[in-house]
Amino acid sequence: MTIDKTIDETAEAHERGPGIVDVAASDDPRAVTKAMRSEPVMRVGEEFTIITRREHIESALRSPAVFSSGAEAVQLGNVRPLIPLQIDPPKHVKYRRILDPLFAPRAMAALEGEVVELFNELVDTFAARGSCDLHKELAVPLPCTVFLQLMGLPLEDLETFLAMKDGIIRPPGTTIEEQEPVRKQSAQDIYGYFQGVIDERHRSPERSDLLARIMSAELDGAKLTDDEILDVCFLFIIAGLDTVTDSLDCMFAYLAQNPEHRRQLVENPGLIPSAIEELLRWESPVPAVARVAATDVDVGGCPIRSGEQVMLLLASANTDDHSHPGVDEVDFARDPNPHLAFGGGVHRCLGSHLARVELRVALREFHTRIPEYSLAPDTVLEYTAGLRSLDTLPLVFQPA
Repeated sequence: MTIDKTIDETAEAHERGPGIVDVAASDDPRAVTKAMRSEPVMRVGEEFTIITRREHIESALRSPAVFSSGAEAVQLGNVRPLIPLQIDPPKHVKYRRILDPLFAPRAMAALEGEVVELFNELVDTFAARGSCDLHKELAVPLPCTVFLQLMGLPLEDLETFLAMKDGIIRPPGTTIEEQEPVRKQSAQDIYGYFQGVIDERHRSPERSDLLARIMSAELDGAKLTDDEILDVCFLFIIAGLDTVTDSLDCMFAYLAQNPEHRRQLVENPGLIPSAIEELLRWESPVPAVARVAATDVDVGGCPIRSGEQVMLLLASANTDDHSHPGVDEVDFARDPNPHLAFGGGVHRCLGSHLARVELRVALREFHTRIPEYSLAPDTVLEYTAGLRSLDTLPLVFQPA
């Protein structure tokens, strides 16, 4: 693929809507990002740029005063900045001090038993059939149900949450103008849903779930306002549900097509944690994160003006062999593995430890019960734009 073709396709994607970098939808995203790295900064239009090389992306992630993650970086129908994603330091640090302990490794590891039980209940629904649509029957319901349980919300609200999440992340339409009304309505639905829950919790506060702990947290000696709680919950829906689904889709699609790597996990389950890190690096389900230049800056000899929209191409950073030799192949024993699939710097993914628990359970339990599987005959995988996912992932196997 030529760099000119890559630029043209990227520009077309920008015109279509928020799936700005369609690296996600590519059959071979590594080839696309390799072509893009011939330019450290790719300019799309007058006020939009893509940073492609790992050294520059890492620097940008660590420089929030220059590359802001504020609400100007991306609009998702929200009327206030999402907390903590769209709050830059110094206030960002105060929010993370509240939220980080709630998502700490030990706290998330304590959930593993519940995740195992839920996962196996889902597998029970199709194991004897000898086939499944892994996207619809596992990758979607698992993280969404875990989220409902963690927040102390009714499990019967699953479809409501899926609709709100998809209305923000994957609204119908091919242009921003077509998608905007759906995204705005979905945002209002999210605010309305959680305001109702918060109102009910104020009347009956005797709870110990994650939402209750957020509502009891204090910032500078005062409890969070309802608006702040709403802004945290909004972020949880768009950041905590779809991304784990995307990761499960990518990982199982890869393993279904690469039996030699799948058998490594079956024969040596101890490899699963490092395999997760490697597949996160290789697939980069979240291929890019948005920033806005807060000041004029030079990146690799290319000027970026204050106010320009900037996309940090994590998928490119994760396979940039100039920074880390040997990243053009999959190695489940890779150590260390300094990937950027969860971002980096102060805005590094808040829910990364929860995601790892869900992914670890999924790969371990599935391969224990169903060690041999493949794509259903005649399957052609079609990845989604924006975030690398699948609308369907049909697998076949011996009935368990």
